[in-house]
Amino acid sequence: QYGLVFDAGSTHTALYIYRWPTGKENGTGIVSQVEACTVSGPGISSYADNPAGAGASLKPCLEKAMQIVPAEQQRDTPTYLGATAGMRLLREQNSTKAKQVFAEVSKTIGEYPVDFRGARILTGNEEGSFGWITVNYLLETLIKWSFSGDWIHPPAEDVVGALDLGGASTQITFLPGTTIDDNSTRAVLRLYGTNYSIYTHSYLCYGQKQALKMLMAALHQVTASSLISHPCYPTGYQENVTVADLYNSPCVHAPSTASPAQVLTVTGTGDPAACRTAIRKLFNSSCEANRTCGFNGVYQPPVRGQFFAFSGFYHNLHFLNLTGGQSLSLVNATIEQFCNSSWEKVQKEFPTMNRTRLRDACAAASYTLTLLLQGYKFDNKTWFNIHFTQQVSNADVGWTLGYMLNLTNMIPSETPPRVIGLQRTSWIVATVSLAIMLILIFCLLTAICCQRNSFGYESL
Repeated sequence: QYGLVFDAGSTHTALYIYRWPTGKENGTGIVSQVEACTVSGPGISSYADNPAGAGASLKPCLEKAMQIVPAEQQRDTPTYLGATAGMRLLREQNSTKAKQVFAEVSKTIGEYPVDFRGARILTGNEEGSFGWITVNYLLETLIKWSFSGDWIHPPAEDVVGALDLGGASTQITFLPGTTIDDNSTRAVLRLYGTNYSIYTHSYLCYGQKQALKMLMAALHQVTASSLISHPCYPTGYQENVTVADLYNSPCVHAPSTASPAQVLTVTGTGDPAACRTAIRKLFNSSCEANRTCGFNGVYQPPVRGQFFAFSGFYHNLHFLNLTGGQSLSLVNATIEQFCNSSWEKVQKEFPTMNRTRLRDACAAASYTLTLLLQGYKFDNKTWFNIHFTQQVSNADVGWTLGYMLNLTNMIPSETPPRVIGLQRTSWIVATVSLAIMLILIFCLLTAICCQRNSFGYESL
């Protein structure tokens, strides 16, 4: 059996193709990722003024899926499209345009011989919860098949938290050691006969792309001129941007005095300390009395247990070779050293890298670190509990697998029954009986052969 899930993110779309043995939907650790196809172009929310383009962009990956999924199974292949924070923002800006984009992508997927089950926008809490299900399913920390032929529940300490950083939002999800005081941050899941009361929250506008846009807007409003000094851009880097392009998102609000057509000149100053200071100002760390918070006044219990950090968290630090369990002091020092580099130097060191990504590398790494430490309240001690990863068991970590498992009911709410078979004693009896029967049959055949031989000798 095959399943297809489109992850329609804010910056790009990807199609994940999954496969599992038929008749074993209630097992665990059996879904494997066959392929991941990246859709060329930006996320579907970028096609607000060209909805047909959003649909057309999906076709190459759908064609690829049709080559992988056997023709006789295609019409039974459940197919989903889930959109995240990019489409949440577009819906806020213009709900009509968001509906048109969905209509076009649904129309395109409907042209293929698959069991299309709809396109929808996930809530932030769903995105966090499904990411948490994915990573724990792949790690087999929810349930495991034992050698004795039983389903066993690993201890709660084995369950890991999930940290996700997209282009427009970021999610933190984990099993806290205390009661969750704020119902809006709690998700209750019943998986394999066990209830999990998890903490999950999604911060809209604090995904990497939107956060860096907020940073640029803050730098512009501080100078109140057409010249912007950017401490997170390398020294020697310069670009022009219009006010309209800078303030084209609900996450940033243009000053009333700014003209949309005004051209702003952005110059990199390569100042790591000033970069960190500017990024920290994006976070409001104040909290009500007798209450623990993440940031911006949002309730969050203290982080607990091991965490798997994926998507932007992984990519931003992997670029600087910092995903191998390095100490926090080494991570800080490496980012500082890179942020001190000139534009000329980084271009020579990374000649094939996309210009925009190279320009943003210092800001992205600094933002990642600030989000984890100042935002989510990790520290020197808990830093080593974060595992930066892209895959677990050869499957990409993200919300898509958890989403498909949920919608196809492949994770039952109750523990699956034991495999129907013989008890150990019954197996022993059956094996001994079979051995005795084989011996008796052998003896009988030997006796018949001997008898025939003796008859032949007497006649001779």
